[in-house]
Amino acid sequence: MSSAELAELSDKLMLSTVVLYIVAMVAYAADLGFRRRPATAETEAGTEAKAEAKVLVGARSGGAGGDAEAGAEATADTADSAKAGRDETTENRRVEWARLAIVLNVLGWGAHLGVLVTRAAAASRWPWANMYEFLTAIAFAAVTAFLVVMWRFGARFLGAFVMLAAVVALGVANIWLYNSVGPVVPALNSYWIAIHVSAAIVATGAFTVAGASTILYMLKTRQEARGKAGEGVWAHIPATAALDRLAFRVTTFAFPIWTAAIIMGAIWADEAWGRYWGWDPKEIWSFITWIGYAAYLHARATAGWKGRRAAILSLVAFAALLFNFFGVNYMFQGLHSYA
Repeated sequence: MSSAELAELSDKLMLSTVVLYIVAMVAYAADLGFRRRPATAETEAGTEAKAEAKVLVGARSGGAGGDAEAGAEATADTADSAKAGRDETTENRRVEWARLAIVLNVLGWGAHLGVLVTRAAAASRWPWANMYEFLTAIAFAAVTAFLVVMWRFGARFLGAFVMLAAVVALGVANIWLYNSVGPVVPALNSYWIAIHVSAAIVATGAFTVAGASTILYMLKTRQEARGKAGEGVWAHIPATAALDRLAFRVTTFAFPIWTAAIIMGAIWADEAWGRYWGWDPKEIWSFITWIGYAAYLHARATAGWKGRRAAILSLVAFAALLFNFFGVNYMFQGLHSYA
């Protein structure tokens, strides 16, 4: 295939990716909204008490009265069985929402990978040399990180939120940031783009998943304070401690990669511009982001910070990360023109 045909195929795969992600997002949301609420201890205790009462009534029953009561019990048992059958059918339908969401998510991920591969083949370079490609790659990294976290920790509840972020990112990339396939500036003709930028993309995708978990933690905490944490969708979101722990684990994975990206960026800067550090706006805000996440991890490791205080630090660092990507690229002039 020619470069033009590969570029066209990449654009078509992008459309397929967005459609699949949107439908997967709706399916994840349906799974959260329609999933059967887990039985509480009170409900289980009530069921046990009802069963015990039936046994006692049956033991005291005799004669015609006993037959009548036995018939009533049989009728009640039949009703309970019918209700159980309805519940089982409903539960099966709800499980199908989850399966549909995951299947669509994986198909969308495959199409998303195709976008990057065909774009790279069309340009004969790594496919993250401009804002459109960079944001597309970050969205791919975020979805990949979510799939790994879902497989490793069973965090299916994050699906709707990560898919929403991916859809918004791809929408922004296609509507406002789209660039046709073309050559790159001379400074980018280096193998460092495969190392430095790849590390930044992977770390940003993981930080996005950690940020989604932290935001859910803050929202769940608010619902708990209002006494509504067990109602509606919030009944299917894990406890705040689990959300806090998940955000910490993902951040712990992403932070060393972000650190490596900064170090390798400095080495590349020395090769390209003759200095390791030049106080370029992108360099400054990358370092500010690093300080934010370092403070978060340090506070948890040494001061034992957990919960709300740690979550606030994490969100400040995530806000710096977002500003580093969006704000710096449009508000400041610097050497990182590829972004």
